[in-house]
Amino acid sequence: MKKILFVCLGNICRSCTAEEVMRTLLKREGLDKSIEVDSAGLISYHQGEQADPRMRAHAARHGYHITHLSRPMHMSDFEEFDLIIGMDDSNISRLHELAPSIEAEKKIHRMTEYCTRIVADHVPDPYYGGAQGFENVIDILEDACEGLLEAVRD
Repeated sequence: MKKILFVCLGNICRSCTAEEVMRTLLKREGLDKSIEVDSAGLISYHQGEQADPRMRAHAARHGYHITHLSRPMHMSDFEEFDLIIGMDDSNISRLHELAPSIEAEKKIHRMTEYCTRIVADHVPDPYYGGAQGFENVIDILEDACEGLLEAVRD
């Protein structure tokens, strides 16, 4: 089984949405038994909390039901997961700092590496923005998750 971890700062907007978008794609393609997804944050400030209510509302309009509760990333995640996907430069830098080995660093990728239609160098944090920011994040994540699915498909 392949295992993918999506990571952002607090695990209440971007990474939990990426997890749900990818989970939905995997179910649709019948791959939910062979590829597992999860998400985590680089800080533990929101540990145990639901996703931001604005993110959940926008995701619901697109047919996604985010149920994930925020959790911080653990060092064991570097061993447990095959791919660790960060959302922006700050996330990627921090993941490289935390990686316990060169093998672990090789697992780290940027979410937008997998975009096939949208040109973006990162998934912006919508937390302090308006409704359009949340919609933009969903658009980027849908595109990137489709590309990621193609990259990991057996």
